Amino acid sequence: MRFVNLLKIALRALNNNKLRCFLTMLGIIIGVASVITMLAIGQGSKNSIKAQISEMGSNMLMIFPGSGQRGGVRQSADDMQTLKVEDYEVIRDNAKFVSAISPQVSSAGQFVNGNNNYPSQLSGITPDYLNIRKLNVDEGEMFSDHDIATAAKVCVVGRTVVNELFPNGENPLGKVIRFNKIPLTIVGVLEEKGTNSMGQDQDDVVLAPYTTVMKRVLAIDYIQGLFASALNENLSDEASDEITQLLRANHKLKDEAEDDFQIRSQQELSEMMSSTSDMMTVLLACIAGISLLVGGIGIMNIMYVSVTERTREIGLRMAIGARGIDILSQFLIEAIIISVTGGIIGILVGVLASWLVNVIMQWPVYIQAYSVLLSFVVCTVTGVFFGWYPARKAANLDPIEAIRYE
Repeated sequence: MRFVNLLKIALRALNNNKLRCFLTMLGIIIGVASVITMLAIGQGSKNSIKAQISEMGSNMLMIFPGSGQRGGVRQSADDMQTLKVEDYEVIRDNAKFVSAISPQVSSAGQFVNGNNNYPSQLSGITPDYLNIRKLNVDEGEMFSDHDIATAAKVCVVGRTVVNELFPNGENPLGKVIRFNKIPLTIVGVLEEKGTNSMGQDQDDVVLAPYTTVMKRVLAIDYIQGLFASALNENLSDEASDEITQLLRANHKLKDEAEDDFQIRSQQELSEMMSSTSDMMTVLLACIAGISLLVGGIGIMNIMYVSVTERTREIGLRMAIGARGIDILSQFLIEAIIISVTGGIIGILVGVLASWLVNVIMQWPVYIQAYSVLLSFVVCTVTGVFFGWYPARKAANLDPIEAIRYE
């Protein structure tokens, strides 16, 4: 019953100073809303990155030539020619943890169709590349193993290339486009994938048999890289180790010799991006948390003012029998009401702000239950922490001195 009376007194005191009470809550509201919104943006970005990487193939492995030395001079990976077609065949035939593998060679240049032209990159691959990169043919078909064996002048194109070279909506299947004066017949069009999280247009792609690019475009006898797919994401490390052993054996490298190739996995990229995203999220949350601190200081200031204004009231209450714990509880309840009410309003504002960010700015957001709970707990603790000292000061007032206070 005593608690109910104290609650009524606290509510009446706050009601007598509505504007001051709201302005005190404002710091808590802004702080809680900021924390929820920032965490929602950070987690949304993290989930978006993971989804984009998953669409590219979360179990994908990329093998590139490694840097080495020639005549005592260290060469860059671009100058190395350590990967051969034989390496691709060895991995394809012997790797147990690899479900698919494709060589990769590429050349940048201008694609021409009549009066239309578009700069892009021609990538030489095998049909397994589609499974590795999670690509699908929407129209037509993928080129065959026979096309690879004969270095056929065929290609499969992305939707961006189709829109640029065939702006009038003409069916591209069977049409011949030119790449650096080399004619290529379009046999398929890939499904549209859009832009990934790093801003890369995934539909700006032209795929051809790797033998065609090696022999007819680049005139080389080595490959520039390999794309492989582990049996599943959990076996990426095993697949990487297996590929390392096969390549070292095929290159006849001694035990003490460095690898003349590099292996990168999507899992590494995912972990790196997630780590960066987590760090940015924590940074944003800390910046937003400053608002909570400022809001707590505001509560303390207002409670000090309230104690000063109501010194005579406190003295009278203590003179007629109110104990110090009753006075302390009254002011502490006021501080908690301010912080909790501000926290609830802040949660609503934070959820609304997150929704507006998603709708207006098209940023991915994801509100986690823990961020809402954490914000509410923090604002409650803030009210108790910053309200305790002023409340204790009020409870320790001498009744006689308080009644005499002017």
